[in-house]
Amino acid sequence: MSGQLRVVMAQLDFLVGDIPGNTLKAIEAIDQASRLHQADIIVFPELTLTGYPPEDLLLRPSLQLRVEKAINDIKHAAKEVAVVIGYPWREEGGLYNVAGFVAEGEVVQLYRKQCLPNYQVFDEKRYFEAGTTPGVVDFKGIKIGLTVCEDIWQQGPVKQLADQGVELILNLNASPFHENKLGQRKELLCRQARDHNTPIVYVNLIGGQDELVFDGGSMVVDRTGKCVVNAPEYKSGLYPVDFECEKGCQPIPQVLHPELSLEERVYSALVLGVRDYVNKNGFKSIVLGLSGGIDSAVTLAVAVDAIGKDRAHAVMMPFKYTSNMSIEDAQEEAALLGVKYDVYSIEPMYDAFMKTLSEPFSGLAPDTTEENLQARCRGVLLMSLSNKFGSLVLTTGNKSEMAVGYSTLYGDMAGGFDVLKDVPKTLVYKLARYRNTISPVIPERVIERPPSAELAPDQVDQDSLPSYDELDHILYLYVECDYSADAIVAEGYEREVVERVIRLVDINEYKRRQAPIGVRITERGFGKDRRYPITSGWKAGE
Repeated sequence: MSGQLRVVMAQLDFLVGDIPGNTLKAIEAIDQASRLHQADIIVFPELTLTGYPPEDLLLRPSLQLRVEKAINDIKHAAKEVAVVIGYPWREEGGLYNVAGFVAEGEVVQLYRKQCLPNYQVFDEKRYFEAGTTPGVVDFKGIKIGLTVCEDIWQQGPVKQLADQGVELILNLNASPFHENKLGQRKELLCRQARDHNTPIVYVNLIGGQDELVFDGGSMVVDRTGKCVVNAPEYKSGLYPVDFECEKGCQPIPQVLHPELSLEERVYSALVLGVRDYVNKNGFKSIVLGLSGGIDSAVTLAVAVDAIGKDRAHAVMMPFKYTSNMSIEDAQEEAALLGVKYDVYSIEPMYDAFMKTLSEPFSGLAPDTTEENLQARCRGVLLMSLSNKFGSLVLTTGNKSEMAVGYSTLYGDMAGGFDVLKDVPKTLVYKLARYRNTISPVIPERVIERPPSAELAPDQVDQDSLPSYDELDHILYLYVECDYSADAIVAEGYEREVVERVIRLVDINEYKRRQAPIGVRITERGFGKDRRYPITSGWKAGE
């Protein structure tokens, strides 16, 4: 057995569908791992060559030809260092999610992922066939086992490798972030390593892909079940790990990177999600409506941290119900963040709409129609600025509002990306306070004042909604935990309030279907996670 082994964890950000670009990035990393780190093995994430999740790109007829070319290029690069890399591979009529072990210019082991996740945001059974055999390779006298993502969450593939007597398990991942995910991963890896007396190298993807964010957090767990090496969350890089392999194969511990707080973790996910969505889709800049409220303030702060102040444009669009406080606070926020800031009154266009509608509305009392019209005037302005200047419109609705439909279709929902879509209102306040610990960018009275859409005189959100503390917990139980109305009432809430909230969630599914995507930060966001019919007779009482 060899004395030492150096493994480099390639925690990198890849672009879905860009097989040539991803291959080039991988080859550059292989070169750096060899020259700068003197690596024996470099391990990449799951489906590196296509990015994750490639979704129906996997059905394209030309996929295999592109992957074959990419693998040939990887083979030529893998002369001085072994490469473990993920990609889709078609053979015998089936498509497999594979980990290839490339050494001395050849694929010496092709492991086919056995456990295909088909829950939450995953639907791999739509595309892949499941493998059945373990992937074991003898490298420099060390018996190494290969697994891909979900394999490590199940007993079968890991037990197979343990029965084969492997001394080290390499696990390739594309594990998306949610607020509790890092702890779940660590607990799982520690248990698997301890139960099977085998160290595990866990390499995770980083980056934003539509509503998903991959947070990295790659790590190494020794055979006793202790995490001894970890890569920082949300930071791309090559992270070397040394193993002592005279008696078994044990990782040499390193100083661990500190884990982030909940607020740091969520805020970092939002920043990364916005940055990659804007840049990967080729937007020059972003534009948003800055209302002087908490949601737009946090959204603007995230955007500036993601892409810089010079690429952000804030627009205040006052109406006669807009308070002086809101105008002052919006101006202060824009100044503190150093962004371009403009003020465009919506009164002239609102008046023009109302003049046109005066005949059909004659004799009818004002209601939410007039309130929604204000929001739609703002949506038209922002989308026009988007069209003219190539800016992405960021909407500012939070998860609490999206859940109960406290938003206007084609108004404040008009845009391309909703930063706070999966962030409950109570967490929005925590993120604002967290961001102010870095530098003061959100005025204190924006955080302290009662939230209001300012679509009517003296309007506040709590006129039509329960307190956000109460609302967010009811929504958590119903949306994320699937509690019935009876079960939520049993938690101590008034039945009338519970049934009203549930009804609002159910009847506003049609709005959410037309809403922009946004960063997923909970275990069940509105998007890939939760797919409810719009037309339904289901009653949630029991």
